[in-house]
Amino acid sequence: MTRASRFRSLALAAVCLVLFSVLGYAVTGDRAPLDSFDVEGRNLEDWADDSRAFIDVLRVVEHLFATVGMTVLTVVLVLGLLLRRQRWAALLALVVMVATSLSTSALKVWLGRDRPEWQGTDFSPLSSYSFPSGHASSTAAYACLLVTLLVLFVRRASLRRLGIVLVVAWWLLVCLDRVLLGRHYPTDVIAGSLLGIGIFALGLALVDPRPRSTAAHAEPLPEVYASERRVAVILNPIKVEDVGQFRSVVSAMARESGWSEPTWQYTTVEDPGTGMAEKAAVSGADLVIVCGGDGTVREVCAELAGTGIPVGIIPAGTGNLLARNLDVPLYLRSAIDVALNGQDRAIDLVRVGGDGIEDTHFMVMAGMGFDAAIMEGVNEDIKKKIGWVAYVVSGLRSLMFPAIKVEIQVDDGEPTTHRARTVVVGNVGFLQAGMPLLPDATLDDGILDVVIIHPRQFLSWITVAMRVLRKSPIVDETLDRRTGSRVRIKASTDTPRQLDGDSVGEGRELWMECIHGRLLVRVPR
Repeated sequence: MTRASRFRSLALAAVCLVLFSVLGYAVTGDRAPLDSFDVEGRNLEDWADDSRAFIDVLRVVEHLFATVGMTVLTVVLVLGLLLRRQRWAALLALVVMVATSLSTSALKVWLGRDRPEWQGTDFSPLSSYSFPSGHASSTAAYACLLVTLLVLFVRRASLRRLGIVLVVAWWLLVCLDRVLLGRHYPTDVIAGSLLGIGIFALGLALVDPRPRSTAAHAEPLPEVYASERRVAVILNPIKVEDVGQFRSVVSAMARESGWSEPTWQYTTVEDPGTGMAEKAAVSGADLVIVCGGDGTVREVCAELAGTGIPVGIIPAGTGNLLARNLDVPLYLRSAIDVALNGQDRAIDLVRVGGDGIEDTHFMVMAGMGFDAAIMEGVNEDIKKKIGWVAYVVSGLRSLMFPAIKVEIQVDDGEPTTHRARTVVVGNVGFLQAGMPLLPDATLDDGILDVVIIHPRQFLSWITVAMRVLRKSPIVDETLDRRTGSRVRIKASTDTPRQLDGDSVGEGRELWMECIHGRLLVRVPR
């Protein structure tokens, strides 16, 4: 965190806590300059009393986000961040929520303001002190944490804005609930919100939630030869919101890590990365950084395979499957740090061809059937707005993709015939959200993993999903597996096909060959 951002956080904390102190002084003891404002709370409570159903909803909100509910939400948030290896964000969440709870309880007792006398008559009135509102302080602090995490880790602007709107609406709903039920004066709720925001801002000044550098402060790796440390960056410009800011961040981090000023090339619709990668190799780059989705990464990696030039991956797409399976962090600065300072790992590349497509390569997965129909059915406009949710929408539409007859040959073995809704050949094991579709697949074993899926009925997809999640070793006609260095798939009819999430049109054949250790990529140390 920079000095300026820390100063802004401290300034916000000071403003909120000073306003809280002013409110606390004004409404406690015999001082009553805000009584006329607080009496409006009675009018709101009287209005809410006219609808029994509305009161029941307010009571549900009250119980859901009371102390127990917010404690559960805090534990879930902290554990979720720890599982995602965001230790500093988890620490911030824990410190802020605990400090908010303790401060609220202590201030209630110290200031000793009684509850409004107009609490609802249809349920038991609360006898604890009223100022500040614990519901308001805890939800305000939690909402601030969620907004910070959305800003840090959600790259798609539309999803980020939607998330922030929903979080703020939730906080306002809980605040309004306290007044409509007559549990609190309006000033109690305002003060609670100020306290929660103030403690969050103070915590943010003390604990930076951003991931720390994964490699920049480690001992430098030994160089086997002297170089000018030239770095070339290949960027898909539609994958980052602010190209200028991205360039400045990469350039600054490159200089700090001892690299020369990066050279920049942008992909186009006509050339998604192949030409740029060739130019970078010819120009003598010691490192090529590619920022884009799986399609851009595939094009650049295929061109640089066998050159000995390491590729640093900045995941900026919807799936980012290669980056996920290499443990490259999705947080931009951390991914840039790994690209500049990580260690090189030799991974496999897969040569692929088929009817109607030119021979090419893939890094992640290829498929025929249901999975390819999902990729083919994704609406690009919707994908730009809601990201991976577009794949869910397309998947629901394609769930009953008709079964096809396929012939599969692995290495030099005899071809076998199957009925399948989809056949996936993978160089990696995990899909989004850690779905272990091919749990035994690794990127550097020289082996391809094949899964053949044939749920006979709609509900059979649930069985398939459970077996995949459990990493079940059982194979049968519903879910079968194969392994080998060469795979050939022949379908009886024209079938959708995909490579690394990009549809390559319908056809009847795909053949694949794993090329062991063909590509160098940068991974965390």
